[in-house]
Amino acid sequence: MTKPTITNTATEKIGSYRWTICSLVFFATTINYLDRAVIALLKPYLETAFNWTAGDYANIEIAFKVAYGVGMLGVGRLIDSLGTKLGYALSTALWSLAAVGHAFVSSTLGFAVARGFLGVTEAGNFPAAIKATAEWFPKKERALATGIFNSGSNVGAIIAPLSVPFIAETMGWQWAFIITGAVGFVWLIFWFILYEVPERHARLTKAEFEYIHSDVDDMAAASITTEPKVSWFKLLNFRQTWAFAAGKFLTDPIWWFYLFWLPDFLNKQYGLEGTEVALPVALVYTMSSVGSIGGGWIPLNFIRNGMAVFKARKMSMLIFALSVLPIVFAQELGELNMWLAVIIIGIAASAHQAWSANIFTTVSDMFPRKAVASVTGIGGMAGTVGGVLLSWLVQKQMFVYYERINQLETAYFIMFLICGGAYLAAWLIMHLLVPKYKPVDL
Repeated sequence: MTKPTITNTATEKIGSYRWTICSLVFFATTINYLDRAVIALLKPYLETAFNWTAGDYANIEIAFKVAYGVGMLGVGRLIDSLGTKLGYALSTALWSLAAVGHAFVSSTLGFAVARGFLGVTEAGNFPAAIKATAEWFPKKERALATGIFNSGSNVGAIIAPLSVPFIAETMGWQWAFIITGAVGFVWLIFWFILYEVPERHARLTKAEFEYIHSDVDDMAAASITTEPKVSWFKLLNFRQTWAFAAGKFLTDPIWWFYLFWLPDFLNKQYGLEGTEVALPVALVYTMSSVGSIGGGWIPLNFIRNGMAVFKARKMSMLIFALSVLPIVFAQELGELNMWLAVIIIGIAASAHQAWSANIFTTVSDMFPRKAVASVTGIGGMAGTVGGVLLSWLVQKQMFVYYERINQLETAYFIMFLICGGAYLAAWLIMHLLVPKYKPVDL
């Protein structure tokens, strides 16, 4: 049997159920980041309630990241074993329970434990999301689909500042955790009703099934659910695994820096408190949403114009890496006007999300679908290790430059300098390890 030829006319008739699946993953990612971002916005309330220092907050953040990394050690493998439907549902149910549990904590140590449980359980989102995308989309559409669902991280981060401070002001900080955490249980209802793998989905047309598998040969498609899973040790033998892990190690921490420290930067640098941070934080993540979707569209456009997939991916990622560089000047320009700093940080965050949409897609470009969640987990763990190291550096900078000698500007300048250079360094290492994103033969 030969691969079906997909023309523009045929593409319009194949159906669009795969985009329903993409929307489910988008909402799961939105909830994931909403739950993750709540604590950063409640930091002033929790500092008052528990007498936190900057070091206490950093340690709680590190507890989340360490647990997230530990979760990544096995969650990708677990999702490959359980399957996307059950694996994603289990992860979402547990992290929602962990998010609600924050409301019942009564000590700093308790918050560290709650954040640890949240980190372990939230680790399942991206391995499951990337696996679902690999199951439901042909390679040429995966970057766009990834960009769309990954924009959920921005939407979650937008919803958080627009809702969490208001809930805290009117109902108390405990209810901010309860209300946002409960949303995940609503998502589970739709997930069980609407999701199944294409091979067993009753609502999927034959034409759309063939389109999804239009760049997969028959033997590979047949083996997705029948071949044994691949061990971590085997995956670590491939340069492609190390390229993805290196890229995540250097760039994931930057996004977490924005997520956990942007409200603090606005508070310390410009004196914004409570609901005053809502608009600038929301603007940063609104811009990020544009970058996430644009990051999927740009390589797709390159491919449609005849560029090879690996070249389109690599060229796009270089463009995004260069787009981050202006963040080095965010503080200096922010002295003229706060909104200049916010816009520059927004551009950098937007470029990160565009980068993220493509680096995730390199996994399904290079690995068969049965290994996608496992490789994503390896990269996620590497990103977490980088995040822990960056958190330690932030904590050290805050102690030396802010708490000891009251030079906050120097502390944040060093962090923005790191943010500016991380993506070019990652792009170069990935290029040296895998010049052409050669597919792995398992």
